[in-house]
Amino acid sequence: MLGAFRASSVNFSGLLWKTPWKLSVTRKANARARLKKVDAVIEAVRTSGVRCKALDLALELPKEHEMPAKDKYTIFSRHEKGYRKGIHKVPKWTRVGYPVFFYLNRY
Repeated sequence: MLGAFRASSVNFSGLLWKTPWKLSVTRKANARARLKKVDAVIEAVRTSGVRCKALDLALELPKEHEMPAKDKYTIFSRHEKGYRKGIHKVPKWTRVGYPVFFYLNRY
């Protein structure tokens, strides 16, 4: 029936998704570290002398230290009220592409 370790369900007025409402300090630090690694890769490709359109677009994007916190910890979602969703609410958010035109038209 209803065991002590049974997963909660909406039918029993429990929590369906156990995601925190706020991003933890550790997850924020990991996100910043990941963005810094991306910046390092872009810089390494730039110094190697390779030229392509994707690299030109990547160089136009702001670096981690230039980005506001809103852009670091939220991601575009057309279904949300303010078109932003916390990165901890999106499954596999590192694979989700961010609309480049949003950055290029914004700055």
